[in-house]
Amino acid sequence: MQDFVVSAIEWLKGFRYIKFGLVGASGTVVNMAMLYLAQEFLFAPIADPRQRLYASLALAIFVATVNNFTWNRLWTWADRVKAAHAHHLHLETTPWQVLAGQFGRYTLASWLGIALQYGLTLWLSHSLHYLLANVLAIVVASVSNFLANDRWTFGHRAPK
Repeated sequence: MQDFVVSAIEWLKGFRYIKFGLVGASGTVVNMAMLYLAQEFLFAPIADPRQRLYASLALAIFVATVNNFTWNRLWTWADRVKAAHAHHLHLETTPWQVLAGQFGRYTLASWLGIALQYGLTLWLSHSLHYLLANVLAIVVASVSNFLANDRWTFGHRAPK
């Protein structure tokens, strides 16, 4: 029976990772759409194309990060968010403080994942084709990003 429970928990973790991946894919769509809209319309009055791209990219990354955080919070780790709120009520913190803390941790974990992908791609590209190096780096970074969010951002589990 205990082996069955452990197997079921591992299967559920895999499902959570699939949810995380789907949210990440939606974030890519949001990022690309926002980048296009900002570059072509919102920041069109900025004459210098490079400056416009800097502003557009910053906005696209911010909106995609908020999108991903929101969906991961509402869907991927919804069970943990409820447990965190219940736990923090005992600590006399507000729901906004819990939300701000989770968003800060999520953002930091995301930036660490981006840095890991960037560094691994550069390192692996010395011995592999750069596209293959990037794919491998994305896989490693997504796993580390998932684990950081699973353990740190949304790490609070409901008491047993």
